[in-house]
Amino acid sequence: MNTTPILAIPIVVCAAALAPSHAQDQAGYPSRPITMVVPLPAGGTADLLCRLAAERAGNALKQQIVIENRPVGAGGRVAIEAVIRAAPDGHTVLCAPQLSYTVAHLLFSKSPLDTRAMEPVSVLAAYPLILIARATLPVNDLPSFLDYARTNPGKVNYGHQGKGNTGHLLGELLMLRGKFRMTEIPYRGSAPAMNDLVAGNIDLVPDYLLANKQNIDVGKLKLLATGGRERIANYAKVATIAETLPGVYADTWMAVAAPPGTPKAIAKRLSDAIGEGFRTPELRQRIISLEAEPLGNSPDDMRKMIEASTQHWSPVINAANVVID
Repeated sequence: MNTTPILAIPIVVCAAALAPSHAQDQAGYPSRPITMVVPLPAGGTADLLCRLAAERAGNALKQQIVIENRPVGAGGRVAIEAVIRAAPDGHTVLCAPQLSYTVAHLLFSKSPLDTRAMEPVSVLAAYPLILIARATLPVNDLPSFLDYARTNPGKVNYGHQGKGNTGHLLGELLMLRGKFRMTEIPYRGSAPAMNDLVAGNIDLVPDYLLANKQNIDVGKLKLLATGGRERIANYAKVATIAETLPGVYADTWMAVAAPPGTPKAIAKRLSDAIGEGFRTPELRQRIISLEAEPLGNSPDDMRKMIEASTQHWSPVINAANVVID
């Protein structure tokens, strides 16, 4: 007597029918050029990392990967939404900064934008934020800056790249943990903020090393602290933020993700192609020269980094009530 439950039979048949389809999807991928959407303007470290990933992964997959820069909408909203709505077949992917994947649903609370269902592919590289002050500010490190800010309430300001960016959130985190206040001055990107800092019009900007290295080295700007877990090798005398304010870290990373529902096998194939390129000594050295740490890691590794970033920045967003309309 056959004791197999009647309802189990269709389930087994469906599973068997679906399995070849997934295998075929993976075997035939990519079947046409891949579009990599970047919510940033061309140029700069972040965009370059996406282009390096596209070049190396395209070579490994024997298919062209086309970069499409869409620097429109606050926080890259237009580009992110376009990828979320794209067909989940791995032929349209997003290459975007850390916060796009970790706290977008908090920053855009009045928008349907939610990247949590996207399929992680790979984190390309990570790099720390740094705290840079105008050359004439009477401080030389983070402890002296905190003392100055606390004894001059309402007189210290800081610029950032725009609402909800890592520079903005780091400024809020500094104030929360350091128990002081600064006046926030938002800009549209790093360049105008740094121009005002060099001119001495503002006091502090949390930004990145590569674009500001020359001005730091010639004394036009002061490097007060770095946001990584370790000191930067070429600036070993400059302490990390966490050495003064324990637990305060700030970095960013560029990563690739696919639309929700993309088969994991396809995401892994693209991830493997990126990782293959990012493990070559020549490319690793090039990324290190950009003051970044090359990764090219797996989808599972990216999931863990997303979770860590969400846990780190969510309390800051909630405490400071940071919302992008």
